[in-house]
Amino acid sequence: MPRSNTDVIFSNKQSKIKDFAFDAQVAEVFPDMISRSVPGYATIIDTIGQLSQHYVSEGSNVYDLGCSLGAATLAMRQAITAKQCKIIGVDNSTAMVERCQRHVNAFKGDTPVEIIEDNILNVEMNNASMAVLNFTLQFIEPDLRQTMINNVAQGLNTGGILVLSEKISSTDDVCDDLLIDLHHNFKRANGYSDLEIAQKRTALENVMRTDDLPTHISRLETAGFTHISPWFQCFNFFSLVAIK
Repeated sequence: MPRSNTDVIFSNKQSKIKDFAFDAQVAEVFPDMISRSVPGYATIIDTIGQLSQHYVSEGSNVYDLGCSLGAATLAMRQAITAKQCKIIGVDNSTAMVERCQRHVNAFKGDTPVEIIEDNILNVEMNNASMAVLNFTLQFIEPDLRQTMINNVAQGLNTGGILVLSEKISSTDDVCDDLLIDLHHNFKRANGYSDLEIAQKRTALENVMRTDDLPTHISRLETAGFTHISPWFQCFNFFSLVAIK
């Protein structure tokens, strides 16, 4: 993916901190932001590619829901060997979609890709062998998350796979504080100041509300997934697979 500018969005003290938004300012620095903020992100993207090579079947659709700049889309496009497939990336941010389309155009592949600007709740999935929600569900209103997972389950073919990556909270307050502290240390080690960490946390308070792992698993079971397993966790970031 093309190199981005350095994330300095929260480096200066702000008198009033606005809610975090995936606007043009964020899109411009997003690769740097996410690589310095999300532990294991590169591993998750690489594994999504590996899973697509195994699970994507001939003549099926693949959905990247909340595709941002298309990292997961491009990883799958590079790895998919099945014929007559299509990747559909969806994001509701105009700035993200515009840049994502440029990235898709720059990195050619055999599997066609369509990037759509829309709310992922509006997407009617069909004939899907794989779907990805990569740090996306946490930005959906909590009372709509079961509907979102139900939609994915209904759109997946039998044997299809969902990769769900999220920042999670712990049911144990002591452990939750520990994981938060470890994550903040990770961000400090990647060059973020205490001011940046604090201001971004404030900006995210109203737009990113995390669930605990039992809630995620219960939601997937309710939707009808029969095989569910976490496969990655570093601090309070995790990823799981759910197979229909």
